[in-house]
Amino acid sequence: MIFPDAPVTLTPEQIVQHNQRLSQMRHDINNSLTVLTGFGELIRLRPEAAGKYAEQMVSHPQRIAEKIRQFSAEWEALAGIKRE
Repeated sequence: MIFPDAPVTLTPEQIVQHNQRLSQMRHDINNSLTVLTGFGELIRLRPEAAGKYAEQMVSHPQRIAEKIRQFSAEWEALAGIKRE
């Protein structure tokens, strides 16, 4: 990564926007984790239903990773960080 060699100035509006994005990301990730926990509990109670929930369970970690990737890309652009 290449970091800025000078201070980076953010406007109050940029800080508010980025904080809102961070808040939304936390909310989305918590939702996915709650769903995964729920599926885990259902499978524990009814192991025969594992196949029914497997596809949905597999998609949630991918969603979490994508949310983090999007947030990171936005932060890096805002902060002037470049990937090599």
